[in-house]
Amino acid sequence: MCRVVRAIDWDSGAVVIIDQTLLPGRFSTVRLETVDELIGAIRRLAVRGAPALGAAGALGVALAAGRHGTETPEALATVRAEAGRLARARPTAVNLRHGVERALAVLEHGPEAVLADALAMLDTDERINRAASRHAADLLLRLCPGRRLRVLTHCNTGRLATVAWGTALGAIRHLHAEGRLEVVLADETRPLLQGSRLTAWELADEGIPYRVLPDSAAASAMARGMVDCVVVGADRIAANGDTANKIGTYGLAVVAARHDLPFVVVATESTVDRSVPDGAGIVVEERAPEEITHFAGTRVAPEGTAVFNPAFDVTPVALVTAVVTENGVLAEGRGQTP
Repeated sequence: MCRVVRAIDWDSGAVVIIDQTLLPGRFSTVRLETVDELIGAIRRLAVRGAPALGAAGALGVALAAGRHGTETPEALATVRAEAGRLARARPTAVNLRHGVERALAVLEHGPEAVLADALAMLDTDERINRAASRHAADLLLRLCPGRRLRVLTHCNTGRLATVAWGTALGAIRHLHAEGRLEVVLADETRPLLQGSRLTAWELADEGIPYRVLPDSAAASAMARGMVDCVVVGADRIAANGDTANKIGTYGLAVVAARHDLPFVVVATESTVDRSVPDGAGIVVEERAPEEITHFAGTRVAPEGTAVFNPAFDVTPVALVTAVVTENGVLAEGRGQTP
């Protein structure tokens, strides 16, 4: 068992993160003392996940305010410029921008106020995640009554993706604690294997039964009757309930609809972007071709191979059974009625 530690925290003037690029082989924390270091960690996915990125946004502004001060117009302009670069580090994850904007709203009250607000954001994360995941677990039990559940999930939505507890994986933790879970089927999740590296690590660490499967095997698992429901997280949710999540989620939703299986999205209200009417307005990040053309530093595709490597896709709400936040069911789509 790993020692209990937040995925992202603050310590003596620095942001401290679990370096998720080293898992599952090594558990290690990293101190980030500048906004540039934090942006680098975000871009290489050392820290990731919607709620955790929200915290990163707020703490990054606290770093900048502490470093440059807020006493002069020039200092304020410098902090805001660094905050802008931070907010753009990952364009799909709206929580990052929300965290930055929340911190900037108190910037003129001074560095101490920015830090205090960011720390308050950290402290409320677990409560919010527990509430959202509790609603989701209860919904899954209503949709799939009378049996211990076989739950398929995608990417990583646990305590590594949040400050504490988790969203979709938090719902799985509730089910396991209550003896209502049979097994978790965790997609390996291309391109960086967040499922097999991170979700499997969390499940193993907590003694939750699981199996890892290739993303392309999820449809076969459903066809064979191995899955009762699908539960995923989100990086951005449009006003109508369309959901951006790790690449491959859309395909899961299509197949779940084909097999009449509940497909539930679990997220915090901070992930909802009501300025975007529907999924067409969500910017989808594309990542480096080398993530596909190389494996462990070795080329696995011919030189000059063109690559399409989106980090996310958008699932229309019509394919989603329900979108659940800490406030309950936010949106309903197809199939079962909660």
